[in-house]
Amino acid sequence: MDTLRRFYNIYFSSEKDFARKIKPLLGFTPVRLSVFKQAFYHRSMNVDQSNKSFNNERLEYLGDAILSTIVAEYLFKKYPAKDEGFLTKMRSKIVRRQTLNEIADKMGLDLILSEYSQGKMSNTMLGNALEAMVGALYIEFGYKKTSAYVIRQILMKYLDIHALEQQNDNHKSIILEWSQKNGHEVEFVQMSKIKNDKRDFFRMAVMVNGDKISEAEDFNKKAAEQKAAELAIVELKI
Repeated sequence: MDTLRRFYNIYFSSEKDFARKIKPLLGFTPVRLSVFKQAFYHRSMNVDQSNKSFNNERLEYLGDAILSTIVAEYLFKKYPAKDEGFLTKMRSKIVRRQTLNEIADKMGLDLILSEYSQGKMSNTMLGNALEAMVGALYIEFGYKKTSAYVIRQILMKYLDIHALEQQNDNHKSIILEWSQKNGHEVEFVQMSKIKNDKRDFFRMAVMVNGDKISEAEDFNKKAAEQKAAELAIVELKI
């Protein structure tokens, strides 16, 4: 039955153009085609007030939870001798916004997402779409097959996990440790919060002993803090 539905979706469905675009990306034609389309449908497209719920935010919520579980299980099996602290840090490195944005970019999700969003497309939207896609995969296949797909087709293909092991790019943590060791007072101050493309946009600054060292902006407050901290590390030659 699923085989017939996939055949119908790619040759006869009203969404056959979408099916033909997403098949090379996924490696298969989905049965639940509308769910996968919704995974790439940004809320900026909700110009019709009667259908404001058709966007990828709910799928993103689901995919975030599923992805975190898959990554936790993957790391638990991959590193049988590592403790909870190591596993937690590695999971955070993988599921954080920057890593997901990079994976989504490598996968080419922007080619589809750009058709279902209005205004300037941010990197964060890519990571969100990836999480939403994982949510759609879960609805399509259930947990077991989704886990196998995410590990084989996403993590193993687009993530250099050994490089990630050595990476310490929690810039906020680095500058806070530096301040404690050297007796400096560091603050992360929100300079502004505005609406940009119907979303909150934050400008954050790093203050050292009351002096502004750097500032940066992003749709995500924590991401803006990390960007500002990275600039401060360069400025302070830490």
